Amino acid sequence: MASTTTPPQPTGPYKLITVNTAPDRARRLIGRVVEDVKEQYTILHVANVATNMDISSSSAIEEVQAAVEENQPDVLFTASMWTPEESGRIIAIAKGVIPGLKTFSLPQGLQVDKGPDAVVEYIKENLPSLLG
Repeated sequence: MASTTTPPQPTGPYKLITVNTAPDRARRLIGRVVEDVKEQYTILHVANVATNMDISSSSAIEEVQAAVEENQPDVLFTASMWTPEESGRIIAIAKGVIPGLKTFSLPQGLQVDKGPDAVVEYIKENLPSLLG
């Protein structure tokens, strides 16, 4: 008698917030990632914080903090437009709300230097260590 095995179920769902001043691009790129990894992970892109470029401003800090408080994400991504210092500030704000939050920062300039395909591939390559 042949044994039947059930294919492994994707892990998750993981609620994701992105911090990107280009929200349409963030939705498109994350949509591609979600589709490409749906066999392994269930990722729900629950919000994008399209804060102004001055992450040290009180309004930007409040925007990140409010989005994390409201959506209670499992994961937060910072886009490649942010410097390492800005990404660090965003992550510190988010972890002030949810200390165990998983975070991921795209290398500064990745989108501009190598395009959207490189961003999608970079995220997919790093998901196992982030979500595993």
